[in-house]
Amino acid sequence: MSISARLQELGITLPPLATPAAAYVPFVRTGNLVFISGHIARKDGKPWVGQLGLTMTTAEGQQAARAIAIELMGTLAAAVGGDLSRVRRIVKVMSLVNSVATFTEQHLVTNGCSELLVQVFGSEVGAHARSAFGVAQIPTGACVEIELIAEVQ
Repeated sequence: MSISARLQELGITLPPLATPAAAYVPFVRTGNLVFISGHIARKDGKPWVGQLGLTMTTAEGQQAARAIAIELMGTLAAAVGGDLSRVRRIVKVMSLVNSVATFTEQHLVTNGCSELLVQVFGSEVGAHARSAFGVAQIPTGACVEIELIAEVQ
């Protein structure tokens, strides 16, 4: 099944490339690698604000991470001229989870992103190396921020 068919089956429409909120670019391509800048969680078009372990549950954090995966794929599509079949491998995902000091499920929150990437790209292309960190705060109070590195054709 093609990537566009998988997205359609999942009811996912990729967003257009977002305008950066500060002095950076949405992605940088060097050789066969695309480095995608961190994307914060958004809900209803606004930053998804919250802190895991205080105002949000792990399940809500997973939903936020899944929403970020959709935005990351939109940026990745822009980086490869709209054709996600040119993605050879999702190489690495790095996740920052706005959480209290006692919250220890950052890895489970990040699964919301990782699992969707595997659903869309398949296990050979979508499975990736990953880091998930708990942090004291994220810009605009967002609950999760995720960046991605991909190998492309």
